[in-house]
Amino acid sequence: MHDVSLAIIWHQHQPYYPDDIGQDNPMPWVRLHATKDYWGMAMLLKEIPEFHCTINLVPSLLAQLLAYLEGHEDHHLRVSRLPADGLAEADMHYLLDNFFMVHPDHMIRPYARYHELYRKRGMGVDGAARAAKRFNRQDIIDLQVWSNLTWIHPLAFEQDKELRAFREQGKQWSEDEKAWLLRKQMALLAEVVPLHRELMERGQLELTTTPFYHPILPLLWDKRQARRAMPDVHLPKHLEGYPEDAQKHIEMAVAYHEEHFGVKPRGMWPSEGSVCEPMIGSVAKAGIDWIATDEEILSCSTDGWVSRDGHGYLRNPHMLYRPWKLEQGGKDLQIVFRDHAMSDQIGFHYQRFHTDHAVNDFIGKLEAIGNATHENAGHRPSLVNIILDGENCWEYYHNAGVDFLRQLYRRVASHPKITPTRVCDYIDRHPATDKIGHLFPGSWIQHNFGIWIGHHECNRAWDLLFETRHHLKQAEASGEKTAEQLQLAWRELYIAEGSDWFWWFGDSHSSAQDAVFDRLFRKHLQNIYQVLGDQIPTELLRPISQGHQQARMHSEPTGLLSVKVDGRQTYFEWLNAGHYRASGSRGTMSMQTDSIITDLRFGFDTKRLLVRCDLRGGIAREQLADVSAIRVVFLQPEGFELIISHPDWAEPILQLYHQDVPVAESGVAASTDRIVEMAIPLQTLGLSTDDPVQFYLELLQTEQSLERSPVEGAIETTVPSPEFELVMWQA
Repeated sequence: MHDVSLAIIWHQHQPYYPDDIGQDNPMPWVRLHATKDYWGMAMLLKEIPEFHCTINLVPSLLAQLLAYLEGHEDHHLRVSRLPADGLAEADMHYLLDNFFMVHPDHMIRPYARYHELYRKRGMGVDGAARAAKRFNRQDIIDLQVWSNLTWIHPLAFEQDKELRAFREQGKQWSEDEKAWLLRKQMALLAEVVPLHRELMERGQLELTTTPFYHPILPLLWDKRQARRAMPDVHLPKHLEGYPEDAQKHIEMAVAYHEEHFGVKPRGMWPSEGSVCEPMIGSVAKAGIDWIATDEEILSCSTDGWVSRDGHGYLRNPHMLYRPWKLEQGGKDLQIVFRDHAMSDQIGFHYQRFHTDHAVNDFIGKLEAIGNATHENAGHRPSLVNIILDGENCWEYYHNAGVDFLRQLYRRVASHPKITPTRVCDYIDRHPATDKIGHLFPGSWIQHNFGIWIGHHECNRAWDLLFETRHHLKQAEASGEKTAEQLQLAWRELYIAEGSDWFWWFGDSHSSAQDAVFDRLFRKHLQNIYQVLGDQIPTELLRPISQGHQQARMHSEPTGLLSVKVDGRQTYFEWLNAGHYRASGSRGTMSMQTDSIITDLRFGFDTKRLLVRCDLRGGIAREQLADVSAIRVVFLQPEGFELIISHPDWAEPILQLYHQDVPVAESGVAASTDRIVEMAIPLQTLGLSTDDPVQFYLELLQTEQSLERSPVEGAIETTVPSPEFELVMWQA
């Protein structure tokens, strides 16, 4: 095989959550990810010095990390510090609504006391006010502890025996012990930046940056660039661009990076991999040597010469796995492109594999690239760029991804034909020789900007941003405002230009905190008027998502079902079912590949729970040919699991388990034809009227999980009464 240089780029990013004018920070994610992911990812690299890679640190994240060291706190931390017998009603409700916001399978259920509190809370069953009656003083302290303790990286427990003993205690902590943990948390957070600087200075790690507050640069330059990939997109009313703002984000990022790490960054990950031709000169002028984006941008920039066929195989793969040259206005820089299929394997799929299998698969794919590029790559090693979030996916891995990353790093470092590399080292040895004539404007998500512009909510946000900026420009021109007022106002505007606010508008992504993001975006715009001493427009006081509340992950059944379990697509049988539409995206990450499962429907007749599964591509029996089993896992009633083996058979093999013990004569039925249908007797599950039901479904291949639906969380419903339809009709 040809030599392969593996360049992994971990992108570490959080939006700028604090409202500095209002002195409020509603989000804990910088602090919590710091003690789990930012500290842990760097510490893993320190453990394996032979492995070289790149970490991209967004300045808006760095600024918040450093603010914690100056005594700043977020709302979650404030409530964590409160004595358990001193919580106001609002604080108690906040605690019960926000202190379980983790992936339950890997961050709650492994810990008996946290799981006990989770079940006591009754998420999706009771509101905070009703659940509060079940929590005593000790419950509150233990919940305050666990909600912070579960966000500490496994390596910290390996290295610190006091911390390990603290976790092993598991419950019955005192207020003093809680305070000790929160001090320990801050001590770990304080190590994050020095640890990255240490790894950079010893030559193991390249640190790169992103425009300061993470804006979509091409849309700041000219919103009409969105039409290149989306000709029919509906754009905001105001199309005027702000290239000077884009340049300011770039310049501030480079200066801030140099201030805290002693050197200018050589590389830049443009926010969301968003690129366009006009930005090249400004990025190069700031001293950046290279940028990165997704392979689909290269495909569009070369008119499909470098692209994938319908089976996912690359055309001219040797041209993807190398740097390219960009020129604009007499300035030039180099650009590398991520292999999005392999990046998605780490981000979305390997979490369901056994560690050995996942690492073997990844190494095998790298070896296959070396073989595919052997004849055409020339003297240079093939540069495989793996770029993804370095924080979000580890919640879904066993042991926070430590086992996977340890083995991966060691296997790559010891491989005779694969070399882990920093991008800066590769381009120094093998600078780009191929030139891109015109850079296609797009992002790393479907090579367009559809996440951030085009939906009426996104467009309204852009117009509010324009109108506020116009007001600021007029105030600046008037000469009536002080330099301090203008500096504060411009900073608030730059924060509002960040991509994350637009990410949560529209219907592409949604979370339980949509309303908070909406409020924060408008608050930053309101702050501009406030610091200028001007009246805040009424339009900024109304939610942008007006009339668009966060949709539940799924709808609820509206009537009892009458289903014959035969796998046939009979429309009226499922008309009253609850419905979950599967998606390839998850929260703050988006996946390039589509789910196999497109829809889950569920409901009840008087005696059974009924579930239907639809698959992409049509006939389920054909699509399930390579799937060895379907697994239905019940979180409530706890301990039940249904395994459907050979799901492509018309009558697959069924086995229901309870606490890993087979249930004899369970009465379960399932059938596969165009769709998959299954039925489980309520009596077998020990269910009766008003009992909660929570489950998810997985596709398995030789015991490895291919796909989970829902990707996170579970279908949550309640067993209806026999009079359900009458009640619904009268309502």
